[in-house]
Amino acid sequence: MQESRLFKIVYYLLDKGRATAPELAEKFEVSVRTIYRDIDALSGAGIPVYAEAGRNGGISLMDHFVLDKAILSGEEKQEVLALLQSLHTMRDTDGDRTLQKLSALFQADAESWLEVDFSGWGSQEYHNRKFNRLKSAVIHCKNVKILYAGSCREVRERVIQPLRLLYKSRAWYVKAYCTEKQDYRLFRLSRILELEVLDESFSRRAVPEQTDTSARIYREIVLRFPPEAAYRVCDEFDAAQIQRQENGDFIVTAQMPEDGWLTGFLLSFGMQVDIIEPAGLRAVVAEQARRIYEKNRV
Repeated sequence: MQESRLFKIVYYLLDKGRATAPELAEKFEVSVRTIYRDIDALSGAGIPVYAEAGRNGGISLMDHFVLDKAILSGEEKQEVLALLQSLHTMRDTDGDRTLQKLSALFQADAESWLEVDFSGWGSQEYHNRKFNRLKSAVIHCKNVKILYAGSCREVRERVIQPLRLLYKSRAWYVKAYCTEKQDYRLFRLSRILELEVLDESFSRRAVPEQTDTSARIYREIVLRFPPEAAYRVCDEFDAAQIQRQENGDFIVTAQMPEDGWLTGFLLSFGMQVDIIEPAGLRAVVAEQARRIYEKNRV
């Protein structure tokens, strides 16, 4: 507990420049005497922290102090810089400035041993603007009005309280509280057709770990795929959901939402999927395939 507080005191001083002992005591909910003991401990560990008496005095770090191994090891510094490099692929100029500042603070160059690119293959200018506006709304607790294309074939306007941005299964989502549904929802960024950050603010709240996209009903689906569909099976399903058969086929057992999305998803496999369970799903997919054929036949 003390080590965590010492770490936080150093970063607080790096951020503020100077603070009084009572200010630090209130910030970290300890006594002033404990703060002075912490300062002695930091000084003993080699951190150049000192206290000045008087009206304009306080506790501060020596000028040009650079974090060293007493706080972060060289490997840990590189991990921090690598994470910022990864986020910079969103074309976030603020992230670029942060990367430059931390590189200078750590007195270390970011080694390019890792490359992560969240963007698609096409132009991402609109997507990046949308991402950064939502990021700002999350940080500043601002309501956002969106025009959203839902999975139930409807395009509707909603007002949400964005709480967290999430990258999952090759797509960005925003975890939010929907003012219309009075519940938490998960909105896919690519389906947000328009958005407007409103002047209205909301109080920050805890984000539930499980946030559904809607009141979707999930059930167990069992599918069979031939060996030549291996690349799609590995892309779309978790290894724990896949069983390889002696003849090379794949049996996939997964909990999936039984709605219009599932029908379209299964149709995307063409002739390479055999629906084993539930039996009624075969008829639904077959009927949809028939309608597609009737609509597009020459």
